[in-house]
Amino acid sequence: MENFFKHSNALVETENIGRDTRIWAFAHILPGAVIGEDCNLCDYTFIENDVVVGNRVTIKSGVQLWDGITLEDDVFVGPNATFTNDRFPRSKQYPDAFPRTVIRTGASIGANATILPGLNIGQCAMVGAGTVVTKDVPPYAIVVGNPARIIGYVRSNQDRSSRHFAAGPAPVGGMDLGVKGVAVHELPLVADLRGSLSFAEMGQGLPFVPQRYFLVFDVPSREVRGEHAHRTCHQFLVCINGSCSVVVDDGQNRAEVLLDRPNLGIHIPPMVWATEYKYSADAVLLVLASDVYKAEDYIRDYDLFLKELGQ
Repeated sequence: MENFFKHSNALVETENIGRDTRIWAFAHILPGAVIGEDCNLCDYTFIENDVVVGNRVTIKSGVQLWDGITLEDDVFVGPNATFTNDRFPRSKQYPDAFPRTVIRTGASIGANATILPGLNIGQCAMVGAGTVVTKDVPPYAIVVGNPARIIGYVRSNQDRSSRHFAAGPAPVGGMDLGVKGVAVHELPLVADLRGSLSFAEMGQGLPFVPQRYFLVFDVPSREVRGEHAHRTCHQFLVCINGSCSVVVDDGQNRAEVLLDRPNLGIHIPPMVWATEYKYSADAVLLVLASDVYKAEDYIRDYDLFLKELGQ
């Protein structure tokens, strides 16, 4: 016996339907599709053969899922969201294989959003209504507009904490943000008629001896930098001109810090995922590193980061 609900006006050709899934009127699911448990497929949805839908997925009315699309667990797709699977479509002309589009666990796609082929929408990301997504979306990012741009980051779930540090005096030795090992440092500021000066010394603001520095500047405001973790290298960030925001993530806790003056720094230890965004037009970000550049020290894939944390 079927262990899922199918409306009498739904056409379900696949046998791969999970327990407690609900399929409503005028939905059409082709034979090769795989649908997980406890899903809700609303009226007028269409799902082709090479489609995988995870568990607890909600697909609202007017959505079509074409060959090459995967929705992982707990994904939400709003009404009339549009997925595409062919970069150069022509009538009666078909590619040898369709690029894979993957909507990762917990992500949400807003109403009338458009997702181009072959993209990866990161876990728990939020795609705003009407957004046109032309590039991969990082985990937890909030994107809006045409083309999509990042305007913020979201919490992943109720078990995960998220804090925003409002710029202001911090205790000597750094302010703990609740993200493993990350601290915000208020650096000395000396100001008189000749101008202002800020500095840091080893053990007095700087938590390590720098072996390298680099500057990030002339970043378009909608661009995102960082998006990686280090296995062994420490970093200390100061926005010496303008402002930018830094999001730090230890796999359990997240926090966002606004660096908006040259005497405010943030120490990011190894195995913390860091992202910089919201650059002002005049922003200059100084990064001090505890080691010389080593490509093998970088983790640039968030899933790999979580895997190594688990190990």
